[in-house]
Amino acid sequence: MNSPRPRLDPAVAETRRGVRALLAQALETSVVGPGDLVLVALSGGPDSLALAAATAFEAPKQGLRAGAVVVDHALQAGSEAVATRASRQASELGLDPVTVRRVTVGSDGGPEGAAREARHTAIAHVASDLGSPLVLFGHTLDDQAETVLLGLLRGSGPDSLSGMPPLARRVDGPAYGRPLLGVRRHTTRQACAAAGLAPWHDPQNQDTAFTRVRVRNAVMPVLERELGADVAAALARTADQLREDAAALDHFAEEMAEDLAEHSEAGIALSVRQLQANPPALRQRLVRLAVESEFGVTLSRLQTLEVCRLVTEWSGQGPIDLPGVRVSRDGDRLSFAAGQQHPDR
Repeated sequence: MNSPRPRLDPAVAETRRGVRALLAQALETSVVGPGDLVLVALSGGPDSLALAAATAFEAPKQGLRAGAVVVDHALQAGSEAVATRASRQASELGLDPVTVRRVTVGSDGGPEGAAREARHTAIAHVASDLGSPLVLFGHTLDDQAETVLLGLLRGSGPDSLSGMPPLARRVDGPAYGRPLLGVRRHTTRQACAAAGLAPWHDPQNQDTAFTRVRVRNAVMPVLERELGADVAAALARTADQLREDAAALDHFAEEMAEDLAEHSEAGIALSVRQLQANPPALRQRLVRLAVESEFGVTLSRLQTLEVCRLVTEWSGQGPIDLPGVRVSRDGDRLSFAAGQQHPDR
């Protein structure tokens, strides 16, 4: 008589479900195709290690290959050993190829922003070299909640409060997937323990010099104690709802832009009358869409509002110079032309 199959640990099952669903979505939307290589961005921490184990199990079942990329930021003593250990764990899980990339972190954007920029640049280069169309990151529901809360504290708009999308195509480089956005951080730790995996615990995750660490270790516990233990889940649900609303508004703006925009050798123009006829949310999206599609420039909210004042509060004032684009009004036309770059602005 055959022995019963050992019961799968619930935490392992949950991480696998997340990966299975995202890979299925990526295949359905042609982000990846049969036989493609999917890369896991692996730090060696519990979230990315649980993701690596789940991806190594699930990817072959969907006809995909799975590898890993480990970025050594060289910011801490022993970082090379940490990266080597993570790469060895990836290989032992069956991920292949496994690439370690050492980077130099600059100073622009603060320590967190500079490290993130260096990491994502390195990951994109590795994905390009290996021909991988999709990179998976180990962000959890807790990371999503912290992102939304940070956006609220900074007074960000709905795009920021929408948090991180589970699957996002990018203009340049591979698509980004985040299969664990519905999984709690404690679940990834349990998944590692159940699988016999020893994760690395980054000491910087306890460094209160970082804003996100203070939110994670000080602000969130207070909110959960005072408001209930489901605060993180509520913030993540808020991100989902705002992302759906933002997607709908973007869809309407894209449809309207086809009739609204007039292209010329100098750039693009929009009808002031038609911009005025739309509510502010759509008007601002139309302006941002026109600038991004024509010049590859992403306007901030303040810059967008400055442009929109040429529509709603125009009294004959001259053009506005923004990084990479000049905006001017001539009667019923709002014209956008290539301008000078202003990196310090």
